[in-house]
Amino acid sequence: MVSRVVVVGSFNVDHVWACASLPRAGETLGGRYATGPGGKGFNQATASARAGAATSFVCALGADAGGQLARTLAAGDDIDLRALESGEPTGTAGIYVDADGRNCIVIGPGANAQLTADHVAAQGDALAGAAVLLTQLESPHEAILAALQAARAQSVLTLFNPAPANAAISRELLALSDVLTPNESEFAGLIARHVGERIDGDGIAALDQARLHALCRELLGDGTVVVTLGASGCFVSHAEGNLRGDERAFYRLPAEQVRAVDTTGAGDAFNGALAAALARAPAAPFAQHLRYASRYAALSTEHEGAAAAMPIDADVRQRFG
Repeated sequence: MVSRVVVVGSFNVDHVWACASLPRAGETLGGRYATGPGGKGFNQATASARAGAATSFVCALGADAGGQLARTLAAGDDIDLRALESGEPTGTAGIYVDADGRNCIVIGPGANAQLTADHVAAQGDALAGAAVLLTQLESPHEAILAALQAARAQSVLTLFNPAPANAAISRELLALSDVLTPNESEFAGLIARHVGERIDGDGIAALDQARLHALCRELLGDGTVVVTLGASGCFVSHAEGNLRGDERAFYRLPAEQVRAVDTTGAGDAFNGALAAALARAPAAPFAQHLRYASRYAALSTEHEGAAAAMPIDADVRQRFG
């Protein structure tokens, strides 16, 4: 049975400052500094690999210490790295995390902005042996589109995480998505752009489920939408003709109770673990995969960092059963 996940996306070197509160404009704070690997693509690839799926990671790296770090870490997690070497420096991110685990982030894309559609298309051998393609929005639109098109051509399940929020998300990308996983703000942006309705991202968790399902169906008629809601869990909306093994077309799943210290990579943990679960047991009900991804993401928040915080499958099963 095929259980490979292909992740197309970004690698960043993260620079993280832990502060009592997030800095305001003009404010100087003292904090504790750390650095480590990140980037939505690499975080998700690390989560996928540690959750038990054979994983390939397609990206662009600089010929510098950051690029070497990516290669070393990928080898350590048995990730099949498919990197385009760029003349730009490896991507970076500046991250502030407060005492409640909340964060704000500024990204310098560097080499990530150089990932090409041609390089992605050249990885056909990896997709040929894959069950799931996972991609996000820290790489150029053309590269993401090429990945989704190639996966769809080979009947590979496409999992599209439209993050970070990006007003340029095209209908073409959505049409190629079997499973779409926005958070509240990303979902609100997508609804405004493609449905023409303004909704408050902060109020999505309180929306009536039938209403939320109707919005999801307008956004992605034939696919599954998973709206992640942070501490409020997540909401799932399936197309009526494809419930992916579930008994209901829409439902809520509560969040797991954990002692969060850093939520920086929680969304990436969720997506990588969901991709791995779908690849490992494609015939299982979608709710089972979702529960595993929720637990995996919850456990990741009990550790500092992004890629470094991703737990291994055994730790998730030991903690939650």
